[in-house]
Amino acid sequence: MKNTYIVGDVHGEYDTLIELVKKLPQNADIIFVGDLIDRGAKSREVIQFIRNNNYRCVLGNHEEFMIDYGKSFTKTYPRASNPSFMHTWYNNGGSETLYSYGILKYTLGGLECTENEEGMNQFKDDIEWLKALPLYIKLPNKINDKPVVITHASCADVWHHHDNKDGVNTFREYALWNRKEPRKDSTIFNIFGHTPVDFGVEIEEHFVNVDTGCYIKKHGYHTLSAYCVEDGTVVDMQRVG
Repeated sequence: MKNTYIVGDVHGEYDTLIELVKKLPQNADIIFVGDLIDRGAKSREVIQFIRNNNYRCVLGNHEEFMIDYGKSFTKTYPRASNPSFMHTWYNNGGSETLYSYGILKYTLGGLECTENEEGMNQFKDDIEWLKALPLYIKLPNKINDKPVVITHASCADVWHHHDNKDGVNTFREYALWNRKEPRKDSTIFNIFGHTPVDFGVEIEEHFVNVDTGCYIKKHGYHTLSAYCVEDGTVVDMQRVG
């Protein structure tokens, strides 16, 4: 029987991800909580690794950035490298992601597009893959008699909206952006990331936060973590490089 490991926000830290996966059982079922991209230097490599291995993943807010802003970028590419509407994504790690595809470079004058057909085609293809990512994954497992649900951000307080057409926007907002811990009376056991926690995975009786701030160069963070659903163990990997 293989165990299921939930991996926290990778944020382009490909080398650290590879070392973490090496520490997991070879037959592990690995699931990601989103925010695969941005901030780190190798977002393209992270996506390709996950796609090539058919690992499951939920949509994160940074994937939504790439979908929304990436579409606009492809329309202006390669003419405009730094239009004002791109600043929100750039300032949150988007420039590093575009650099990883070889379609943006840093110059003394600032950001500049690089004509790279292969890189742009892969970028577009990966955006289509991101569009198909689900907002949540519900596992057959139970923890503390509650069904296990994986989302990018905490969704437990609005779980009753996940299949309710009138509350779909509320659920999406929570699943991608919420930073509040779920209430103890929530009906699910929620495993999520999004908000970095220091000094290890946060494990409570009704939720687990697996984002240990891999990209944050600060004491207590700088770690990529995986939580085992079946036995509650944690596997950590200090950021490589």
